[in-house]
Formats: sequence, structure tokens, C-alpha cells
Amino acid sequence: MNGGTELGIRIVPCLDVRDGRVVKGTRFVSLKDAGDPVEAAARYAEDGADEIVYLDISATPEGRGAAREIVERTARSLFVPLTVGGGVRGATDAERLLRAGADRVAVNSAAVERPELLDELWRAFGSQCVVLAVDAIRAGTGWTVRTEAGRRAWDRDAVAWCREGAGRGAGEILLTSIDRDGTGRGYDLELLETVVSGVNVPVIASGGAGSYHHLVEGARAGAAALLVAGTFHRGELTIRGAKEALARAGLPVRTG
Repeated sequence: MNGGTELGIRIVPCLDVRDGRVVKGTRFVSLKDAGDPVEAAARYAEDGADEIVYLDISATPEGRGAAREIVERTARSLFVPLTVGGGVRGATDAERLLRAGADRVAVNSAAVERPELLDELWRAFGSQCVVLAVDAIRAGTGWTVRTEAGRRAWDRDAVAWCREGAGRGAGEILLTSIDRDGTGRGYDLELLETVVSGVNVPVIASGGAGSYHHLVEGARAGAAALLVAGTFHRGELTIRGAKEALARAGLPVRTG
């Protein structure tokens, strides 16, 4: 199993935010309102989340950074780590989010465009503060990278990019299957296992969790953390239920 599970597999609710509201769709489109991000983050933290991921999905397309005011209000309500992504194009952007209360910053589009960004970030803040978010879509027998909330295609192998990102100082990979996102069909286990076996940093599985069984599958495939969005937002799954399912399966989970 990939590193990062010694303290238990993390359950990580994800808040995709656009125009100050949590949204969720399928394969990055058909987005629907899912509530206030500050209220949602506080509720998930109270319910036992091990970490919250906040992604401002309109920041990069709009050419701006993640909304600092929402990050500050969210961070004030949390007693669990907060990872924030959206519009991070340099160390100054990352520092702004860390000062606003983020524990870690996630980078996606800007790192694909300029991989040296990862080197700059880990040198400035340490690899423990840097998460590389990779949005992967099936292409033939492999997967390629997409950025800008899935709108921009790259002729870049997603697994190779994960390896390069880890080598450049990313402390964790947030791996999302665009094909599975919002479908409830489960994580892309082939993609997950391929990346986990190819990098020496923890991997967060994202995209497709629709049942507790899917979470167990993701953990058994080597994920150090399991990201869930829509099924948590709609109340179909709960954090408590997720941890109980992992424990019943004999998998290490965080209880504190």
C-alpha cells in the first residue's frame, strides 16, 4: 500500500466552489448548487472529516486566485486541515492562501503549464504544503491530463505527470478520474493502482464514489485518502458510515 496510511486512511469531503457556492456535477459539467461552503465545511468537520478540500473551480478560467474571504471564513470554522486550490500560479498566490488559513495548497493548471512551479512551492513552503491535483481522462490504454476544470486537453500522460510532480516536490497527489466524476460508479481503480505504484507519495482518490463499498475498494487499491463530494453533499453517504465501512473491512481509519 502507498505511504501515508500509518495513521489511518483519511476521509476527505471536497467542496467545489463557484461564485461563492458549493457546486457538484457529473464529469465536471451540469453543475448544481449544493450549499454554502463555510456551513458545509463546518458541518463536515463536526461530523469527523479528517481534512477538507476546497477547490475554487472558476478561479483559473477567470484568471484570478481563490476567493480569500471564503477561505478565511472557512478556516476559522475548522479544527481539521484545509487544502485549498484554484488559481495558484506562483509562491505569492500560495502564501496568500496559507496566510488566509489554508494548511496546504493544491495546484493543477499552472503546474501543467509550468512544472517548475512545483519546485518553487516545495522550496518555499515544504513538500507537506504542496498537493498536485491531476485530472485524468481515459485515452486508449492510458490516461491523459486535462486542466481548467476539464476544459483544456493536454497531450501529456497522466501517470507520467504524477511521477514527475512527485519528483518535483509535491507531497501528495490528488487524483481525479474525469470519466468517473459524479457518476457514482466507483473510483477508476486501474488508474488509481497505476499511479499509486508509480509514485512515492500518498495519493488521494477522487471521482466516482457512490457507495461505501467503493471507498473500501479505493483504500484497498492503495489510496491514502478518499475524497467524496456529491454523495456527501446529498446525504447519501456519511463520514461516520465511511469510517465504519473501512473498519469493518479491516482497514486502518482515523478515529480522533
